[in-house]
Amino acid sequence: MAHPKRKISRTRRDKRRTHDKAVAPTLSICPTTGTVHKRHRAYYVDGNLYYKGQLVIDKED
Repeated sequence: MAHPKRKISRTRRDKRRTHDKAVAPTLSICPTTGTVHKRHRAYYVDGNLYYKGQLVIDKED
């Protein structure tokens, strides 16, 4: 198994990790229901499933 020949300094290690931080998800507001949801995902409102403002699955009472 390969081993590093030299120790990687804290500065070099931290430079590599600068892009590893968490990013907040992009949110949208539904034009039909007015709820906030993740983009390009289906979402439930009162038991009904919506996608792109369209009712996909209606809750059966």
